[in-house]
Amino acid sequence: MTDNDPNKVIPAQNGEAAPRLSIAAQYIKDASFENPGAPMSLSSSGKAPAISVAIDLQARKGNEPNYEVELKISVHAKNEENTVFLAELVYGGVFQLFNIPQETLQPVLLIECPRLIFPFARRIIADMTRDGGYPPLMLDNIDFSQLYRQRMAQLQAEAEAAKSQ
Repeated sequence: MTDNDPNKVIPAQNGEAAPRLSIAAQYIKDASFENPGAPMSLSSSGKAPAISVAIDLQARKGNEPNYEVELKISVHAKNEENTVFLAELVYGGVFQLFNIPQETLQPVLLIECPRLIFPFARRIIADMTRDGGYPPLMLDNIDFSQLYRQRMAQLQAEAEAAKSQ
């Protein structure tokens, strides 16, 4: 029989407890699908709509050892000036983090945690568009590491701009 105790301490090679994370829960926090032109927009015009995707991440500390991570995905499909559909999803996860060094906590929360819940959020977006009468929208994989680097560069630039004023 295997031991599945999430609080079990796993020793690292150097005798210290190894860093690890586990998903305690994942859930839809908010979901919305707007189909303003239906049923007219459902008929195929032969031209695929332009689709824009926006991603936002939030992480909050909960009760020890829990952290909540929210992945917000906004999808806007347009044909010329008209909105074809708008899908928004806030998908959350509660992660239990053990023995994570403070200097790597933020990258774990904003890279690894969203990477683990993204496939579930992608499926929900695909189901929403399909249920809205369109082909399922399969979002491309997201490089959360690149998003993190961009976010850190933006914060650093804002801090430097604030210093120089």
